[in-house]
Amino acid sequence: MTTLLDLKSSVLRQVQRSQSLRTRREAPPTASSPLTHCPPEPLPRRWEPGGNLKYNQHLKILLKSIETQQGNSCLSYWGNICRERMLSPSYTHLECQRGPCTMPPPQEHVDQAFISERVSRTELDLLYEEAVYTVVNRVGVPAPEHVKSDDELFAYLLKVFDMGDEEHEIILQKVQESKRASFSLRVSVMKAKNLMAKDANGYSDPYCMLGILVGQSPRETEEKKERKFSFRKRREKLEKRSSTKEVLPARCIQVTEVKPETLNPVWDQHFVFEIDDVHNDLLHLDIWDHDDDVSVAEACKKLNEVSGLRGMGRYFKQIAKSVRSNGSSSSGSEENVDDFLGCINIPLNEIPVAGYDTWFKLEPRSSASKVQGECHLILKVFTSQRDTALSKRDTNFSIHKKLLSQIVEYEHAQEPQREPYNWNGQVSPPAWTVLTHHAVQTDLSPLQQAIVRWQCYSNHHRNQRLCYSLLLRLLRTIDAEWDPPTVRGDLERQLSDSFRLYTEHCLCLMKNMRQVFPCTSAAAITRYELMLRGIGYMQNMRAFKTVCPLRNELHLDITTAVKKGTSEWYESLIAQYKPEEGSLEEQLKKMVQVIDAVCADVQRGQNIYNKLFYSAVKVDYFSISYRQLEKQVADDVNVAMERVCGTLEQESSRLTQTMGETIFELFMSLKILKGFREFLPLNSNRDAKMLALTGFHNWFKSSIHKFLQIVHDRSCDRIRKAVETDQLQPVQQAKHSCSAVEVTACFSQVREIWLQLSWPDSAGAFIFVTRLTDNFCSEAVCYSEMMTRKIERNQLARDHKNFTVQLCIGLNNVEHVRAFLAHLPRDLDWPGVERAMEESCGAEGKEQVYKALNGQLFNMDLDLQREAKRLITVLTDKMLPELRRYIQHISLSPDSINNDDAVSPLMKYLQDTMVILTANLVKENHTRVLQSMWELLLRMILDAVTENRGVQVEFYNRFQYTVETLLQFFHVKGDGLALEDMKSGDYKVLDEELRLNKCSSFDLIEQYYLEKISLQKTLKHTPYGRISVKCYYDPPEQRLTVEILHAADIIALDANGLSDPFVIVELCPHHLFPAAKSQRTQVKLKTLHPVFDELFYFHVSPEQYRHRYACLTFTVMDYDWLSTNDFAGEAVAPLSDFCWPGRPNASAAGKNVQPVILHLSRSKPSEKPIMRMLDARTGDREAQEFVRRLKEIEKSMEED
Repeated sequence: MTTLLDLKSSVLRQVQRSQSLRTRREAPPTASSPLTHCPPEPLPRRWEPGGNLKYNQHLKILLKSIETQQGNSCLSYWGNICRERMLSPSYTHLECQRGPCTMPPPQEHVDQAFISERVSRTELDLLYEEAVYTVVNRVGVPAPEHVKSDDELFAYLLKVFDMGDEEHEIILQKVQESKRASFSLRVSVMKAKNLMAKDANGYSDPYCMLGILVGQSPRETEEKKERKFSFRKRREKLEKRSSTKEVLPARCIQVTEVKPETLNPVWDQHFVFEIDDVHNDLLHLDIWDHDDDVSVAEACKKLNEVSGLRGMGRYFKQIAKSVRSNGSSSSGSEENVDDFLGCINIPLNEIPVAGYDTWFKLEPRSSASKVQGECHLILKVFTSQRDTALSKRDTNFSIHKKLLSQIVEYEHAQEPQREPYNWNGQVSPPAWTVLTHHAVQTDLSPLQQAIVRWQCYSNHHRNQRLCYSLLLRLLRTIDAEWDPPTVRGDLERQLSDSFRLYTEHCLCLMKNMRQVFPCTSAAAITRYELMLRGIGYMQNMRAFKTVCPLRNELHLDITTAVKKGTSEWYESLIAQYKPEEGSLEEQLKKMVQVIDAVCADVQRGQNIYNKLFYSAVKVDYFSISYRQLEKQVADDVNVAMERVCGTLEQESSRLTQTMGETIFELFMSLKILKGFREFLPLNSNRDAKMLALTGFHNWFKSSIHKFLQIVHDRSCDRIRKAVETDQLQPVQQAKHSCSAVEVTACFSQVREIWLQLSWPDSAGAFIFVTRLTDNFCSEAVCYSEMMTRKIERNQLARDHKNFTVQLCIGLNNVEHVRAFLAHLPRDLDWPGVERAMEESCGAEGKEQVYKALNGQLFNMDLDLQREAKRLITVLTDKMLPELRRYIQHISLSPDSINNDDAVSPLMKYLQDTMVILTANLVKENHTRVLQSMWELLLRMILDAVTENRGVQVEFYNRFQYTVETLLQFFHVKGDGLALEDMKSGDYKVLDEELRLNKCSSFDLIEQYYLEKISLQKTLKHTPYGRISVKCYYDPPEQRLTVEILHAADIIALDANGLSDPFVIVELCPHHLFPAAKSQRTQVKLKTLHPVFDELFYFHVSPEQYRHRYACLTFTVMDYDWLSTNDFAGEAVAPLSDFCWPGRPNASAAGKNVQPVILHLSRSKPSEKPIMRMLDARTGDREAQEFVRRLKEIEKSMEED
């Protein structure tokens, strides 16, 4: 290396020999689409079949459901609406995608305050001159999507500005004669990476030196191919262009700061160079490693201090000296020298229109040099001076805004008329070419371009609708490029105005959103969400907070707009339906229509609009609109119901059926509207009580009472007609007839009405439930009575079988209704009413509800069972003659006839009847009828047995057999009556009657004493007094000693209130102790508490005392001088208590046992069946004697 000149010349030759830089650098980022003026964000794709099918299907479903809502009735729709239906949360560019055959959204509000100023012809000419000037002075490599032909660009501009050919030629000639534009190059040296290490520590101290090399014509370049590059080669040119007195311009060579000890330096420094020949000049950049105190870097820093050619000479000497030292010494032999790290050569004519922003690979200065690494540069060519009338008058920003506005207006007009509202800002390639070149030439920053685009498109949108996704992308571009220091003065004011105007425009649309963005239009809903997202994004932008510092509560403005729009929409609804006109009933019907429309709007708000607002602007749309609508509805309905109540209170006024139905429908509509409050974010019960519809049910209390009376009257009419038209034929597979179905259907409808009312007031609910329960019960009882009378009237006109079938159906009808009403506590939610009353009135309130409601149901059940028994009685009365005949047949059958033969006629008749009953009765009624028949047969047999007492035992055996046969028949092997139920009541009486009639007289007498012994054990504290005795037995002597001690509380049988008692003691029964005589104590005069202390002895053998019925009887009598003694009471003691071996009384020590207290009784013997049986045996002496003695005692009791 000899000189710096040679070194630089060789590098220059290498650069000139190398391929185009565009083929050697890294591939730049894909250029922006030619069809849009929003390069920072890629455009959405056009719609393709199936590309967004899911979204379109979803909106179709939504549209269909809303159309269905408008066609159906209020109750039907609101009972079945699917609240889970919701829009998809993501709408990324959906508005710009074209779905198949979607209806266009309604026209949006046009802001009358914004009237676009019509541009004058003179202004258009000046703007056209600016556009032509831009085309003529185009520089840079055009992007593939740019239009390269001037003629094509001029043809496009002629259409945009509506310019004639002659006018165009005049302006073009003027531009061609004007001064050519002056260009400058902005170079931003950002950073480098992977540089070569030149220092011993493994790092370098890199810096950059860069400058513009004056270009050469192609011929000169060919002649000087072998000349090496050097900055000193520029000196001759500089001498020609500058005098010695001029200051050397700084554009020649610039240098960056030194970044110590790094191989990946970051400079982020910016330089501007004036360009003489934009088509031939070259940008050259060297990267050096700084090593000495005064080096090339230091020399370059003094560049602006050098004046004239002498200063320039000293400058290059310093550079040459440094380079010469580096070249004459061996590597690493000297210190304090700068080492070369690489260079970059970029022809200016290869820079794209939009500039470079990429990494460039470092090149060696000769083939022997070793370099590595890359350097990140940002390059942009722009005009520093323009010779146009507008550029001398207006700012570049303002000119570009006017040009863009003119082009946007033209481009939007070319959009297909089918969906002009869906235009996403795409412009044609000629427009994109002109706008790009103008922005580059006027040196507009990305932020300035973004602001211009936002202002133009947002202003244009207020006159002609655009795609909201475009506006949202423009806002995001501003936010991404935002740099507060660069936005000042007029630019800040314009941006603030554009934000304010767009916000006011959107707030106006929000106020009228029901008309502008209806849910029936999928496209409108999509646009609305994107608009809200744009507003929500705007209020969080740094730019918005900076230029609009006073509008930091945009959500309050949105809330105000929603509230005002909701109020105005409701007023328009009132104006449409006019609920204040017409009769009172017509007014209420119109009010129902109004509330139904409000409910539909609230539903749409909750399902659709609320999600849009909350996700986009964090505003609870549903709460705002619902509270506003609820308040206005409550005010109007309250006034209407006051008029209704005032009218109904007049004596001459009566609630008609249609009026009652209208009031009920109005109540239900309000209830549905109130039900939406569950979606409100209520923090406490106090918040809920503050809502307008809280307690609205009180407006309807008197009206609902009268409405329920109408419902009751209609139910009674329906029941009566159902019974009259009932043919008592079973319906389908059931065993009841159509009238039972009609009655339960009527009950179900009334129950549904109550469930829909869902009365919130516990006290009011109790009153209504009590009334409904009473209505149900009275209607059910009325139905059962009418059904019974109908069957009773038909019994004479039908044969036995048909009548039995109809009676079974009638029984089933009553049971069907009874079973339905058994679920009344659940259907009317009695437990809920009880809990509510307990909360408001305590346990007494709950008890009151329980007693009142269950008492009604219990009485109703008794009445229905009574009617069922009445019907069953009709059936059994029909059967009675036949049954009596068959029972008589059994009674009169001679002993020679077999029991089966005697019973078979009865059983055949019962079997035939059972077939009919089983086929036509439900299980519950089948059981009831069988039970009634069983009881009837028992009574008939009992009557037959009673009438034939004292006959042969075979007579009773035959009826015993009959009863057992009937028992098995009605049990039906477990499918009929339960044996436990059958063997009770009359069965026990009959069984006892038959058993006793089969016994001998002695057996009956013994049974009589067994019953008395059993009864004695149960006596305690009787009113007839008591007797104290001691009994003990001497086994060797077979002697029973009885010691009667005293008596107490004997009843007074004399006129003086006292008695003269004595005791008769005897062994019973007499046929067991024929030798024993009765013994008696002395008479104790005028006392009710006699003391006897007398002993009596009886001979009792072991064979005698072993019988269970052997006993001692103590009969207390009142002694009378002039008449028969009176019976005061008696007591019995079984001998088994003291005569059985091993008992304490059965030994010599028995004298020391404790006395026994026996309570006296005075039962009438004739009341016992045994007495009647013995009395009937007139030929039996023992029986008659026994009866005689008991009759005497009974007679004595009657005389007392």
